[in-house]
Order: sequence, then C-alpha cells, then structure tokens
Amino acid sequence: MECRAVGRFIRIPPRKARLVVDLIRGCDINHALNTVKFTKKYAARAVEKILKSALANAQHNHGAKDVDRLFVKEAFVNQGPTMKRSRPRAMGRATPIKKRSSHITIVLKEKEA
Repeated sequence: MECRAVGRFIRIPPRKARLVVDLIRGCDINHALNTVKFTKKYAARAVEKILKSALANAQHNHGAKDVDRLFVKEAFVNQGPTMKRSRPRAMGRATPIKKRSSHITIVLKEKEA
C-alpha cells in the first residue's frame, strides 16, 4: 500500500525546500513528523502540511489501521514555474528578480509485517 500527497506551486525555492525534505526521507512517520515540527526552516511548515496530508490519505483512502508501520518511501522536490520581476537600479537600469516555486511530493508506504 502506497499513498502520496503533492503540494504544487509552493512559493519556496526548491533548493531550500530540499534541505528539509532530505531530513525525512526514509524515516518512519512519527520520527518524520517530529523532525519537521522542530526544524527551524520556513520550508518545514509546507513539508509538515504535505506530510500530514499524505498520512490522512493513507488513513482515509487506503484504510491504514496501524499508522506506526508507515514510513516515508519517497520525498522529492521539483521546480515549479518562476515568476520574473525586475528591480530598478542606478542610471535607469533594471536587474531581474526570479521568484521560484516548488512542487513537493511525499510518498508513504507500509512496512512489511
């Protein structure tokens, strides 16, 4: 049994979101939730929300009765669309600003008995 949750168009650069996602990959669900809860990164809030969504999907859609047997099988961050803005600079010039976004995917799987 595998269940997944995807957060799309999240306004966090993928490079910063990967720092948090790398912490929980391969961990059991309780350890992953505690790790994300106490991580002092802005991306940890979004990852925690997606992790809880994957857990709810496992309970509701797949009928996972023992949630302690779940672990994070896959967790990855892909790059979403980039908003392009410009910032005025000296002498009438402008420099580009890239506001990056992420697609975060978390897959949970049940351990074998």
